[in-house]
Amino acid sequence: MISVIINKNRNNEYVSFSCKGHAGFDSHGKDVVCAAVSMLVINTINSIETLTNCKFDAEEDETTGFIKVVFKESVSKDAALLLDSMVLGIEQVSQNYGTSYVKLKYKEV
Repeated sequence: MISVIINKNRNNEYVSFSCKGHAGFDSHGKDVVCAAVSMLVINTINSIETLTNCKFDAEEDETTGFIKVVFKESVSKDAALLLDSMVLGIEQVSQNYGTSYVKLKYKEV
């Protein structure tokens, strides 16, 4: 299962997010759920880096499917919109394929 955790502060602002695991929907190379979540997460990170001035640290481990992004400062309105879009996409993948493959959690930090 893929576990995505979205961390926001008490003002409902993004602080960090992480993604870990493999969906297990199908075999390696054929897993559309894993591919969809990976594409949403990687595209969001690349978009924030390219299209905004938002600074963040990122770490990843391709073997475990782990990626974590921690924002160094408050995210801009543009970065927040990109993150909202990522979350919407992950929610839809989870709704369409089931929470046994993708689980999205929110935490206040």
